[in-house]
Amino acid sequence: MRKELWEKCVAFHGHECGGLTIGFQAALYAIELLGLEADEKGCLSTDEELVCIAENDACGIDAIQVVLGCSVGKGNLLFHIRGKQAFSFYNRKNGKSVRLVLKATPKGMSREESFAYLQNQEPAELFEVKETIMEVPEAAKIFKSEPCSKCGEITAEPMLRLQDGKLFCLDCYEKYNRFDV
Repeated sequence: MRKELWEKCVAFHGHECGGLTIGFQAALYAIELLGLEADEKGCLSTDEELVCIAENDACGIDAIQVVLGCSVGKGNLLFHIRGKQAFSFYNRKNGKSVRLVLKATPKGMSREESFAYLQNQEPAELFEVKETIMEVPEAAKIFKSEPCSKCGEITAEPMLRLQDGKLFCLDCYEKYNRFDV
């Protein structure tokens, strides 16, 4: 099962690499720690019952998508970019959550040695298990959309700004910097 899952991740991502391995190992560990079970189709998250907040946008994200079924389009893969190999997972079904943070890897290894190291470790050896630092996000909503008064592009209401009585998308809205002090 593990080999087949890994091969699916590689096919989706396009190549084998250490970054993909980090996400793969994090996903496997999340399954174990959160008590996740696949449905009859083999999917762990058909909707938003499982949420991942990733603190990076690197290769490992592809493994999270393949293994756990989290995706941006479904609204259960979110980003809190901090440049860390850290992932928070939330199981809405049982209320469990966990934050996995990659431990420092041994220094002085070649790329090939690093890949082999990441592949051959158990997930528990690679990650620190911490409490999640963010609350589980609310489920995704479908918003009404309106055209921007300047460019005319249809924009979801939460991304529109009111200025001089007109609605503007974030790209066309003229930011008032006095509030940024």
